[in-house]
Amino acid sequence: MKPELQAVFAGKKVAFISVFDKQGLEPLARALSEQYGYVILSTGGTKKFLDDRKIAAIESSEITGFGELLGGRVKSLHPEIFAGILAEAKDREDKDTVPFSVDVVVVNLYPFEAERDRLAKEEDTPDPLHMLHFIDIGGSSLIRAAAKNYPLVNILGNASQYEAFLQQMEKGNGATSLNFRKKLAVEAFAQSAYYDGLINRYLMGQLKKQGELSAMPDMVTLPLSKITDLRYGENPHQQAALYGLAKRAVDFEYLHGKELSFNNILDMQAAWNIATEFTENAACVIVKHNNPCGVATSTRSVQDAFSRALDTDPLSAFGGVVAFNQPVTEDAAKHMKDIFLEVIIAPDFEPAAFDVLSAKKNLRLVKRELPGLKPGQIDYKQVSNDLFLLQSVDEKKANQADSVFKIATKKKPTDAQLEDMVFAWKIVKHVKSNAIVLAKGGKTVGIGGGQTSRIGALESALKLACDQAKDAVLASDGFLPHEDNIYAAAQARVGAIIQPGGSVKDPDVIKLANQFNMTMITTGIREFRH
Repeated sequence: MKPELQAVFAGKKVAFISVFDKQGLEPLARALSEQYGYVILSTGGTKKFLDDRKIAAIESSEITGFGELLGGRVKSLHPEIFAGILAEAKDREDKDTVPFSVDVVVVNLYPFEAERDRLAKEEDTPDPLHMLHFIDIGGSSLIRAAAKNYPLVNILGNASQYEAFLQQMEKGNGATSLNFRKKLAVEAFAQSAYYDGLINRYLMGQLKKQGELSAMPDMVTLPLSKITDLRYGENPHQQAALYGLAKRAVDFEYLHGKELSFNNILDMQAAWNIATEFTENAACVIVKHNNPCGVATSTRSVQDAFSRALDTDPLSAFGGVVAFNQPVTEDAAKHMKDIFLEVIIAPDFEPAAFDVLSAKKNLRLVKRELPGLKPGQIDYKQVSNDLFLLQSVDEKKANQADSVFKIATKKKPTDAQLEDMVFAWKIVKHVKSNAIVLAKGGKTVGIGGGQTSRIGALESALKLACDQAKDAVLASDGFLPHEDNIYAAAQARVGAIIQPGGSVKDPDVIKLANQFNMTMITTGIREFRH
């Protein structure tokens, strides 16, 4: 180090500042320099920012003897800077080895996430190497080095930390507590892991599109960012928050009502998953405790779809969540306004419909864009605190021309029955196993789910359907293991059955269905949901 600089550093604390995002930087830097007497080391654009505001700072190249390399991509990666950050207490006494030591590091990272999101909205395909320019190396290294040495170093990796840091400095007469620095280190390592996780998922996504990566890689990172705290979890005594996976915002617009609860969000997603199975006609789904209690489509109107869905189980619909695949109309809103509902989610709300529904101050109204096709998605299920199960998302869509549909009985289904079979099959995959759905005329008439036996699920659905079971179709998420299901269905005069098949009892089950002149389709696909 130059002799004239040694005098500058003598007896002084040092802050290293190099940031891409300069929000909130001026009051922080000014306080460090003018109030607490810090020497500030800085680089490139940050140094110019401080100079323009007449805040004293020393260009790091004056210490290292090296200017920026590779167009600014290498500027802080130097042994003297990292020695000053990593120096422990005993090292800091040896000025020949460590000419200066760093007490505060202020760094943030290239905006990889923001650039990724910007490109996602662009129609043109960018240079595949473009995003490499937004992968920070020096900043990540500085953050990790400062966090590692938290007993002596404050690491500020986010502008949201500046105020709390200055409060600590004021409270401690120019010093921060060990626990505060440890908290900053925890946040710094989380920031670093999140950033690396974003890059990992972006590159993995590219490889998956090219078919160059296993659907289940050996290592998986889950970069989660808190979107908002929730009032509580499933129950009032449980804490909860909503997190985004590799994103910091929800993909829906909260329009009106009380804040969404933990259970609201779960039920809202369950209802949305079913509603978006249907694309041709208006569809309505009513969900309670993560299970559908009424589903219907209509060629006439959104209001008709709601009325038909409600008819399945009006009692369970009380306090439910309703989802539509088309904008909510004024007529539909008028039919819903006198029923206690927690949430209504739809692609949009007509202005008059919104006026009707928003008169209920607690009713949550949520707008959500219909999903596009995103193949290769992964479903994560937490087994315990430290174990996860991963599986590919069930993307199998049923349709009348599906080649896996096999007519197993002598009697063939009518066109109307086949249409109802596809309708019921789209729903049963979303009902907790063991699951049975009874449907007729594009609406559910009975749903039985979450039972430990298939006959139990069928009896639950039949009890709800009563006389409406006559000529209805029956969808089962798993094969029918015994003839008792056929006897029960025949007694209720069910007309047709759609089920996976594959049981050793298939011949007996099909034989009995033939005896009762029923029609049956096997799909060859099981649709369990746990």
